[in-house]
Amino acid sequence: MAENDNENTVFIGKKETLAYVLAVMAQFSDGKKEIKIRARGRAIQKAVDVAEIVRSKFVHDAKVKDIKIATEQVDSESRGKVNVSTIEISLTK
Repeated sequence: MAENDNENTVFIGKKETLAYVLAVMAQFSDGKKEIKIRARGRAIQKAVDVAEIVRSKFVHDAKVKDIKIATEQVDSESRGKVNVSTIEISLTK
C-alpha cells in the first residue's frame, strides 16, 4: 500500500464508534472525495457501523464504492500464526 493511501484511510480500533465517524467526517470536510475504512477481526462490525452512520446521518450523498474482504496471517505470542479477517470499505462523495 502506498503512503498516500494512508492519508485517506481511517483504521478502526478500540475507540468509540463516534470517534471514527468524526475522523471520516473530517476527511470529507478536508475535500477528500474517497475515504477508506479499514478494520480487522472484531473491529469489522464497528467499521460497518461507522460507514452506515456516516451515510445515513451525516453525508447523505455518500455512497459505498467498494467493499474488500480478505484474510491476513498475524503472529500471535500465544498461538503462533493466526488468520484474521479484514475489511476495507470505500466511501465516495
